[in-house]
Amino acid sequence: MRIEIAREGGPPAEQVYGQLRGLITSGQLAAEERLPSVRQLASDLGIAAGTVAKAYRHLEADGLVVSRTGAGTRVSRSAAPVSQDVARAARALASAARREDLSTEDAVRILRAMW
Repeated sequence: MRIEIAREGGPPAEQVYGQLRGLITSGQLAAEERLPSVRQLASDLGIAAGTVAKAYRHLEADGLVVSRTGAGTRVSRSAAPVSQDVARAARALASAARREDLSTEDAVRILRAMW
């Protein structure tokens, strides 16, 4: 699992939330897979534990993760990844956008326009 915080990427909690949501919905994090503890991920990313906790709460509210005291936070059994076709197309868009030196926001705008 690879998560990065970008200075220009918006609030860190939203970045953590968005990246974890992407990993879950793309199937890169499977059902029942354990996420790092709040403290561990905060330490790894160099951000406050409360920031990671906020992202985890948002994921839990979306039904993507389940948190239990003493058992940690795991991907929910009901979190369904997107189809392989959608994941493959998303990877292709991301690769093409990087080759063209587009920002994530520009790639999203293009996707929305095509929608």
